[in-house]
Amino acid sequence: MRRRTVLFAAAIVLIVAAGTYATNTYWKKKTVIRVFHAGSLTVPLEEIKTRFEADQKTFLRDVEVRLEPAGSVTCVQKITELGKEADVLASADYTLIPKMMMPDHADWYIVFARNRMTIAYTEDSKYADEITADNWYEILRREDVKWGFSNPNMDPCGYRTPMVIQLAELEYGDDSIFEDLVEGHTAITVSESDGVYIINANTDDLQPDTKKITIRDKSVELVSLCQTGGLDYVFEYSSVAKQHGLKYLELPESIDLSDVAYTDTYKRVKAEKTTGTSIGKPIVYGITIPRNAPNPELAEDFVRYVINELGQRVFTDNGQPPIVPAVASDIDAIPESLKPLVTEKD
Repeated sequence: MRRRTVLFAAAIVLIVAAGTYATNTYWKKKTVIRVFHAGSLTVPLEEIKTRFEADQKTFLRDVEVRLEPAGSVTCVQKITELGKEADVLASADYTLIPKMMMPDHADWYIVFARNRMTIAYTEDSKYADEITADNWYEILRREDVKWGFSNPNMDPCGYRTPMVIQLAELEYGDDSIFEDLVEGHTAITVSESDGVYIINANTDDLQPDTKKITIRDKSVELVSLCQTGGLDYVFEYSSVAKQHGLKYLELPESIDLSDVAYTDTYKRVKAEKTTGTSIGKPIVYGITIPRNAPNPELAEDFVRYVINELGQRVFTDNGQPPIVPAVASDIDAIPESLKPLVTEKD
């Protein structure tokens, strides 16, 4: 009897030891999911990442979400041209997904948030006490004012900026705004055909007059320049300005690309770029799981966090109104776990 007791105790010790070894071995194996995303999504995705990683630990999973911000076009090109693996792709222009990724690199997308174009600045910006929604283009015209926007060939905010400036000519009845602000200081030009204004940024050398204009690869790179006084004004999404504590000027909805009621107006501008043509439209974010995702199940979980009630709260708090419910391009193509959270595109 005593021998049986000893053997039983020894067996228990072995089982516990084996379990401890297995657990330790599991925890030593960290899973990294990579998220390529628009720079304007950095702040909300950081918050979602923190919650996601913490929740995974409750399931004894050691998961790290590696966020990799860049201009949305650049994010897509990393996958489609450079062959880099990503578990999630989130773009500031949802149309880049069907245009550049489908059908070879993605099967579906979900639209989940909106934004609007604004002019960001600080209290130290020149003429900060004068600028309004009625005179901003006059302020930017002044010789001693420096301003910036992102690269139209790499970042949606970059090609949306000249769209806003061209639409301003229609809004304010001044047909020299684009020429004075953009054509006169860069290689970007505009022409008109049948009532549609075609902005040509199809060059690798945009030739910005650096005494007047600064162009960076993605819009969030301009924030620090504005904060430190290197630039007086920058074109940014309202969410980016809000998240970084900048003042920002809200523009008329007829030009800020925020309101579906002005869809027909926005269509009057389009941008020709090295990466193709973009037509003016309301700003809508899209997300997908690329076909080359190494961890598709965890990617599904992360996308769920982005579009569920948690994600909706996070995006609301950060000035990017969520689309509720989120809208899927093809409800039959998206993962089963996401179907209860979306509706299908019309």
